[in-house]
Amino acid sequence: MSPSTAADRDPGLQPERTRLAWRRTTLSATVVAVLAAKAALHAGPTPAALVATALCCALWLGFLTIAHHRIRSLASTSRPPVIAPGKATAAALCTVGLAVCGAILVA
Repeated sequence: MSPSTAADRDPGLQPERTRLAWRRTTLSATVVAVLAAKAALHAGPTPAALVATALCCALWLGFLTIAHHRIRSLASTSRPPVIAPGKATAAALCTVGLAVCGAILVA
């Protein structure tokens, strides 16, 4: 058997795995946002809980927008472009911010 070369590699596998990872992360972010909102509003809406819930929703929408654009770019071409550093940073900050807001609301 000869070692596989770059020409033997199926270029469709890596973008597909990356697209699925973006979808899983989007689903996880959705669950965190919904559970955080439920926890915040369970004992009655307080001003702090409403602000934290609104922040969770804004972070979730930001991440959803970035993920949607990335998923579309992965599906549109056989060799998708590299994600822009600004978008990668924004996605990471939205994820961390959503996790922090969810932890604060649940605790």
